[in-house]
Amino acid sequence: MNIIKDFLLQLTLMVLPIFTYYTFITEWVKSSKNRNVIMSILWGISIIFCMSFPVEFGENARLELRIIPLLLGTLYGGVWPGIFLSALIILYRLYFGISVGFYNTLLVLLFSLPVILFFQKSFASSKKDKRVKIAVGLAFYYCLIGLTFFGILRGFSIEYLKVQIIHLVFAVVVTWFFTILTETIREIHKLRLEMENSEKLRVISELTSVFAHEIRNPMQVTRGFLQLLNEPDLPSKKKEYIQLSIEELDRANEIINDFLSFGKPSMNNYGRIDVGYQLHRIVNIIQSYSLNHNVEIKTDFLDNCWIYANPQKLNQSLINILKNAIESMPNGGMVWIRCTSTDDGYIKISIKDQGIGMTREQINRLGSPFYSLKESGTGLGMMVSFQIVRSFKGKIRVNSEKDMGTEFIILLPQIT
Repeated sequence: MNIIKDFLLQLTLMVLPIFTYYTFITEWVKSSKNRNVIMSILWGISIIFCMSFPVEFGENARLELRIIPLLLGTLYGGVWPGIFLSALIILYRLYFGISVGFYNTLLVLLFSLPVILFFQKSFASSKKDKRVKIAVGLAFYYCLIGLTFFGILRGFSIEYLKVQIIHLVFAVVVTWFFTILTETIREIHKLRLEMENSEKLRVISELTSVFAHEIRNPMQVTRGFLQLLNEPDLPSKKKEYIQLSIEELDRANEIINDFLSFGKPSMNNYGRIDVGYQLHRIVNIIQSYSLNHNVEIKTDFLDNCWIYANPQKLNQSLINILKNAIESMPNGGMVWIRCTSTDDGYIKISIKDQGIGMTREQINRLGSPFYSLKESGTGLGMMVSFQIVRSFKGKIRVNSEKDMGTEFIILLPQIT
């Protein structure tokens, strides 16, 4: 009974980092890199507490649930947090002295950490159910390795084997519980952010319906009079001022058009369309714009890429993304556009550039209201693009590194 009580104490010590992170850190710290560092530190503290209050039985025999913070910290954090937490375990175990237990810890980490790191990328890209299965499987593997080395180094006995089996079962059950808990909290946090964005979009929609018409009328009148003032015999300086004024009015009009994309209901002109054909049209439309920016467009389109969507909205979304790709290369470069089908029933559109790239924090904020990487941008164009893709039951993934370019991957449900 004391063994179960000691394990429950360790369970309590592991709940604290999760609730601390999702209650305070996600609200106060905006940088994803800093959040990852703080989460690694929290899991490290949890490991130290678990190892400081172990389940002790027999002579120099101790068990604890350090596998849970190590496993979750590595799977959710990545390679470097995993290495950091493993090093922390080794160093803190060394503090207790070099013994059979230290060698057991070293061997278990040596055989289990590479396996955990191998499955980390698959875990990060999987859905909730698969994540739970991966985490539980890795916890079982870790404990099985520990049980095996424990028996080899100390010798097998009924008493030790009984405790090790309790440890294995408890660790697997707790891993299952904590993975589901973490996934549920992440879903709630994501849902809350989506609700906040939805509220912002609702406000945009209401403001658009009220102000767009009233703003456009005086703008059009002003533009018309500026054109009338632009006579051939005007001094070049005044002609330049008039032209700049007209261009700024046109830019303001484009911003209003982006607002109207939210404020008015879209036409339900959905149908069966060939993505390859639409991409050919888009490339032809934007070809002159890309040449003016010294950018070459390379294409590779698979035949029969059929989806059910609104062609005008699809074109609007793709042109926005392609235009951003071109503008991300101030010194020119190359843009690759590919269209293929995937094994899981999606049409995959890839738009890859050689531009300035983005940080992980910038990627996470893409598609948010009023967020733009351009000095004169409003972020509405990218927000419209994300909204259009989601309305087609599609997904957008962004892969990017600073100064290494960006790739937009659009996945849309395929039809036959």
